[in-house]
Amino acid sequence: MKKNNKSNFSKFILLWAGELISGVGGGLTSFGLGVYVFQKTGSAASMALVTLLAFLPTLLFSVPAGVLADRYDRRLLMMIGDGCSALGIFYILVCMRSGEAALYQICIGVFVSAVFSALLEPSYRATVTDLLTKEEYSRASGMVSIAGSARYLISPVLAGALLAVSDMRLLLLIDICTFFPTVIGAAVVRKEIAVKEKAGEESFIESFRQGWKAVTGRRGILILITVSALITFFMGTFQILAQPVILNFADSTVLGIGETVCACGMLVSGLFLGVKGIKSGHARILSVSLFIAGIGMAGFGVRENIFCACGFGFLFFAMLPFANNCLDYLIRRNIPDALQGRAWGLIGFISQIGYVAAYGLAGAAADKAAEKFRVSVGRGAAGIVMAVGALLGLTAFFLYFVKSVRALEEAG
Repeated sequence: MKKNNKSNFSKFILLWAGELISGVGGGLTSFGLGVYVFQKTGSAASMALVTLLAFLPTLLFSVPAGVLADRYDRRLLMMIGDGCSALGIFYILVCMRSGEAALYQICIGVFVSAVFSALLEPSYRATVTDLLTKEEYSRASGMVSIAGSARYLISPVLAGALLAVSDMRLLLLIDICTFFPTVIGAAVVRKEIAVKEKAGEESFIESFRQGWKAVTGRRGILILITVSALITFFMGTFQILAQPVILNFADSTVLGIGETVCACGMLVSGLFLGVKGIKSGHARILSVSLFIAGIGMAGFGVRENIFCACGFGFLFFAMLPFANNCLDYLIRRNIPDALQGRAWGLIGFISQIGYVAAYGLAGAAADKAAEKFRVSVGRGAAGIVMAVGALLGLTAFFLYFVKSVRALEEAG
């Protein structure tokens, strides 16, 4: 398929807009359920359990979903994944009709929704490769970062305001409605872009083997994927424990405003990257941005002060688009187009291990720290966040000196 820069980038914009809207809806549910569960149980571990079950299907199904993205219509898989993921959210909404939803019902709903969402990510990333030239990857990555930041930038303050006048059911209903733009956008792009011919004789196992070879064949790529898993562990820890840290001295409205201010860092960086991109020095920028992110994370929990938390949180989130852009660029340009779907499926699987580990450990660690040092759960969470921030900075320092990662800059 011959790429036309202008027309194909406009198609990318259509898909991106759908993901942006869907991300806002998903952020409403994520924020609302986090506050709902914490207020009902008073446990960071219970919050982490819900988040863990929301991500576990992504870990389990990202590899087969990546293979499917290379064997079948990627746009159709996006439509099925995003459309059917609304079923889990609808189940939670039904459970809340007669009153409060039990923790196990919320867990079932988020798990079902995540099962279908697992189909989306490899197909979406591979579709970006289908549509754009290598010169457009960096610009597109910046815009993808903006869409990803919507759940942190727009959703928290909107959810906090809505919860002040309504309840969790309204957030769930809005989330269900936001699934449709992605489905419609994928349908339009699917109609206008022909599906590439796939080799029908290739077995599923052979497809998996080729994807595995693509991501492990070069030492630099394997190191970046390992670092990606560590980054998701650090980010997952921050994501789980940021709410208890702020809720320890503020209400849900202040929490929503605080999360939005912090996420403005992603907006600023995402806009910069969307306009300017990164021309060179991706490996160096990756290390520097992660080191500064570690400083922001470590400073987030120092004081029970919303201005301090917002300042360091802004710094943390501002560095994430730079790190994600560099990771995406260095990996994407060193993997053949025909293997992009299964490669990103494997990359997603490996990196999501970090999230699962964080969701399984961070909440329990915060509860344990609070018990051991006889402080509130919020201060226990703050201590864990500061420690993990220091580890992130240390990881970035060592990554700076890895030559095989820098070698990826000239390859591809």
